[in-house]
Amino acid sequence: MNVLIDASALMAVLINEPEKSHIINLTKNCNLLAPSILPYEIGNALTRLKKSRVLSDQEIIMAYNEFKKIPLRLLNVDVESALIIACKYLIYAYDASYLEIANRLNLPILTLDGLMKKIALDLKLKILE
Repeated sequence: MNVLIDASALMAVLINEPEKSHIINLTKNCNLLAPSILPYEIGNALTRLKKSRVLSDQEIIMAYNEFKKIPLRLLNVDVESALIIACKYLIYAYDASYLEIANRLNLPILTLDGLMKKIALDLKLKILE
């Protein structure tokens, strides 16, 4: 099964959040897909943790190297469609990029982001929980 996974779910795995095991179990035997911006979003999330003194430089690099081992297929976004979603729901374009792909390809989405789940439901998308 193809599943669109967002940065919130992947970050939970990378930094050993309580949801890690559940996310790994949900995605076994799945093809993970994400927008091509995902590596930048992961990098941004990791550096935010450095700024807040949660992770050291070495831990950030180790986490990013673990991220690179996850088999993901990165997809191009229809930016205009993502912008339409972003404007309709008053969210950032990078968040809308996940919803655009899930909507266009009729993919279930795996996210820990409450607002993303709410919008996905409004768009009649399936949420993997």
